[in-house]
Amino acid sequence: MSILPSLPRPLLGAHWDGQGTSFALLALGAQRVWVCLFDSPNGSAETHRVPLEGNAEGIWSVYLPEIRPGQLYGFRLQGRWNPHQGKMTHPGQLLLDPYAREIAGSLVWKPSLFASSQREVVNRKEAFSGDLDSVPGDLDTAPWVPKARVVDNAFSWGEDTPPRVPWGETVIYECHVKGLTASHPDIPPPLRGTFAGMSQAPILEHLTSLGITAVELMPIQVSITELRLANLGLTNYWGYNPLAFFAPDSRFCATDNPTLEFKELVRALHGAGIEILLDVVFNHTAEGNHQGPILHLKGMDNPSYYRLRRDDPSRYEDFSGCGNTLAIGREPARRLVLDALRYWVEEMHVDGFRFDLAPVLGRDQMAFDAAGSFFRELAQCPSLEGIKLIAEPWDLGPKGYQLGNFSPPWAQWNDRFRDSVRSFWRGDSGSSPEMATRLTGSSDFFPRDATASINLVACHDGFTLRDLVSYERRHNLANGEEGRDGHGHNLSSNWGTEGATTDPAIGKKRLKIQRNLLATLAFSRGTPLLGHGDELGRTQQGNNNAYCHDSELTWIDWKLDEERQGLVDFCREVFALRRRFRLLRGLAPLVEAPREGRDRGLWLTAQGESLCGDDWQNPDLQTFGLLLEGEEMDRLLLLFNSSSQAQRFVLPPPGAGFCWRALLDTALFPAQGHPGPEAYLQDHSLQLLIPSRPRRSIEELSHEL
Repeated sequence: MSILPSLPRPLLGAHWDGQGTSFALLALGAQRVWVCLFDSPNGSAETHRVPLEGNAEGIWSVYLPEIRPGQLYGFRLQGRWNPHQGKMTHPGQLLLDPYAREIAGSLVWKPSLFASSQREVVNRKEAFSGDLDSVPGDLDTAPWVPKARVVDNAFSWGEDTPPRVPWGETVIYECHVKGLTASHPDIPPPLRGTFAGMSQAPILEHLTSLGITAVELMPIQVSITELRLANLGLTNYWGYNPLAFFAPDSRFCATDNPTLEFKELVRALHGAGIEILLDVVFNHTAEGNHQGPILHLKGMDNPSYYRLRRDDPSRYEDFSGCGNTLAIGREPARRLVLDALRYWVEEMHVDGFRFDLAPVLGRDQMAFDAAGSFFRELAQCPSLEGIKLIAEPWDLGPKGYQLGNFSPPWAQWNDRFRDSVRSFWRGDSGSSPEMATRLTGSSDFFPRDATASINLVACHDGFTLRDLVSYERRHNLANGEEGRDGHGHNLSSNWGTEGATTDPAIGKKRLKIQRNLLATLAFSRGTPLLGHGDELGRTQQGNNNAYCHDSELTWIDWKLDEERQGLVDFCREVFALRRRFRLLRGLAPLVEAPREGRDRGLWLTAQGESLCGDDWQNPDLQTFGLLLEGEEMDRLLLLFNSSSQAQRFVLPPPGAGFCWRALLDTALFPAQGHPGPEAYLQDHSLQLLIPSRPRRSIEELSHEL
C-alpha cells in the first residue's frame, strides 16, 4: 500500500479528495498511532494497519492514495495505560474516529461482548506492557467497536438557499424523525421513520399548513443505547446518548447512504421555506462513567476530552447525569465541538442548533461563564454567523439554572413560560401575575429581546399536550425504573378522572384546555415551539419520560377522528392569526411602556377598568384582559378566564365607528360574531377580539343610496 506525506495541518478525520484519502487524528498523549482498515463492520480482521506520522501539535496523519469512499477504518494508539490516573490509551483497544462522517455496522450492544469482557480486558491490559505487535488476541476489542466509513461528500445542492427566517417570524416544531413519520399512512412503508420519509409531500404540507418555519430535530447524530436499557429490551429512542458528533444515524435511513439522505431532507425543507435546527448533545458522550465502554475519546486522550475529578482522576465529574462531562475548556474537546458545528452548517446546510444542557459549554472551570472560550470562538467563526443558537439553559453542575444568562444572539428554552401557563390554566391561585409576565415576553429574563424566549407548553420531555389535561400522575412503569423516573411536578390536571374517559363533559373540558394552551403559545411574545403531534392530540398514555420506547407509544397516530381534526384546525387558525397580526408577534410599537415586567399594553379588569398595582396581588385574580395597541386602529383585545365560573367582561371602547368582533373563542370554535359592549367568557376560556366596522342593514344601505 502506498503512503504519501500528509499536509502540515490536515483536516481531522478521513477526507477523500477524488484520488485518495487523508486520515488525521488529534491525540496529544499518544506515542504511536495506526489507522486500521477493515472489510467487515463487525469483524476483527484488519486488512491493513498503517502507521501515522505525528507533528508538534499532537496531530497524527497519513495519506493513502488508493483508499476510496466506503472504506471502513478505526484507530489504534499506543500510550499510557493507568486507569487509576485517568490514562486509558492502549494498543489493544480499537477506537472509533471521533470525526467519523458515517458509522457502519450494528450499534446494539450484546452483553456477552461488553459487560464481562470489558472488565476482563481492562484487567488484562493493566498487566500488559508491550506494543501493538505483541498484543494478545483476547485483548483486541475490534469485533464490538463500531467502524467509521470514508464518505464522498459530493452532492448537487442546486439552488438551495437557507430561508433565514427572522426570529420575530419564527415558529418552531420540535420533532423526532421516526416518531413523526413511522405511522403516516400516506408515506410509502419503506420510507416511514426515515429522513426520506420526512422529505415527503404529506409531511411538508402538514408543516406549512401549521405555519411552521423551522423544525427542531431531536438528536439525529449516531447514538447508542445504554447497556441497562438493552438488558431490559428497551432502546434509547430519543438519542441523547451521542457516539459520533458528525454522523447522521443510519436508524433514520431508508438507504445505505445517511449523508446523502440527510442532505436531501435539508434541501426539501428549504424548498418549502422551512429551516432545519439540530438538537445536539455536546455535554457528554456514550462512553459514560468509569464503568462505561472505551470507544474513542477515553482511549485517545481521556484527560483532554473529559472533566476528571481532582480528588480521583479515575472518576468523572458528571454535570450531565449521564456519567461524564466534556471538558469544553480544553482545546481538543472545544475544537471537536466547533468543528462539528462547522461541518453541519457548511457541508450539511443546517440552519442552527439547540444545545442540550448548554451551561456545560460555558464551564471552562467550575462556574458557568457566558463569555467562556467556547462562546468566544463560536462568535468568531464566519461560517456560523447568523445561524440560530438555542440553549437549554440548565445542567446538573453548580448553579446549573442559567435562564436569561446567555448573551445575544443566543435564544433559550423558557421553562418558566411552560410552568406559568400550565399553572394559570389549571386555575392555580395567585398564578395571574406571572402569566401576564410570560404573555408579554418574560422581560424579567429577556429584557432586551422577547424573541430570545423560546416559549413552550409541552415538548419531548414530560407530558404531551393531551396527557397534560388527562393525567395528574406519571405512568412510567414500562421504563423499568419502578415509576421513579420522569418529572414529578407536572402542573397537570385530569379534570375529573385519570386517563382516558368516555365522559363527554370531561372530554369537552380537556379539549378546551388544550385550545387555551395552544392559543396562549401562539399569542405570547417570544418564539413559540410546538411539540410534534400536540396539534393532533398525541398521547403517550401518561408516560412523561418515554425516552426508551421506540413503538406506537411514541409515534404519532395520524388517524384522526372529528375531535382531533378539530384540534388541528384550531392550531392552524391560531398560528395564522399570529402571522396576520404584528401585535401578537411583538413587532409593532405599543402605546403603553413596560411596567414591572408585566405591562406591555393596557391590562384590564373584568369591569373594564385599568388593572395595575395592588390588583395583581389578589390571589383570586383569574379574569383579566390585555389591550394591545399600535398605530391608528392597530388594536387587539385578549380576554382570559381561568376560573371555574363563566364571567362577563365589560369591553373598552373600540374606537369611533367600530365595534369589537371576536376572532377566536376557545370555548366556541369557530368564534361567533360581535359580542356587543360586553363579552361573555365561559369558564376556562380565552377570546381574541378586533375592532370592526359594524355591519349595516339593507335598509340603511338603501337609505344612503
